[in-house]
Amino acid sequence: MLDTDARADGRAHFKMPLDGELKRRLEHALGVVDDRGTRGTRLLDDARRFCARIRMLIARGVVPAETDSAAMEVACMALQLPFKAAKSAPAGKPGRTNLRERAEQAAEMLVGLAGSGHGNDPQLDALIDQTTQLLVQVHQRNPATDQARLLADALNLEDFGVTGSIAQAVTLARQGAGVLQVAEGCEKREQYGYWDARLKDGFHFEQTRQIARKRLEQARKTAALLIAELKEDGAL
Repeated sequence: MLDTDARADGRAHFKMPLDGELKRRLEHALGVVDDRGTRGTRLLDDARRFCARIRMLIARGVVPAETDSAAMEVACMALQLPFKAAKSAPAGKPGRTNLRERAEQAAEMLVGLAGSGHGNDPQLDALIDQTTQLLVQVHQRNPATDQARLLADALNLEDFGVTGSIAQAVTLARQGAGVLQVAEGCEKREQYGYWDARLKDGFHFEQTRQIARKRLEQARKTAALLIAELKEDGAL
């Protein structure tokens, strides 16, 4: 059970890390990575990385240190749930669900996972309600709360840096593509100014934008090495 106290606005404040039955159910669900029942750690590892990033951003003072993290951590895990049912797209075709669809699916799946406990436990109800509100806001251009803005920034950071490059390579591989398509994608994003636009409009806090900019520099170096090798081979 999560320990809570009351805030001035009457909402519950969760003082302890996410734990208990809801966490167990989320972790169990994320142990299956696709609609064919394949077991693996990818989704759970990604959820844990996402949670760690939220805690890192709070520790760096992006938002006040006393900011609730429990609902954001539940949201981090819930946002991986839609990938379980994602269909692989043909090679060369975009296979990503847009953020609004992903967040809506995550909220529905989270409520379903909460099961019989939802509606019978006031603390669980408050946590689920706060989490679904975050999921409603996270895809909006101007989320209403710092929590939702932080969640959105942490989610956008996922696409930046070497981590983002590897994640994109994994996605392309699941669609039947390979190293050549990874390199071509890197080149096209640079040609169209994709990353500059993302840096300008994709973040709510300047601190997270600076982290993204630094990570982008590292990813560009990695992409340049990949492209140089392929050109040396005569593949590009």
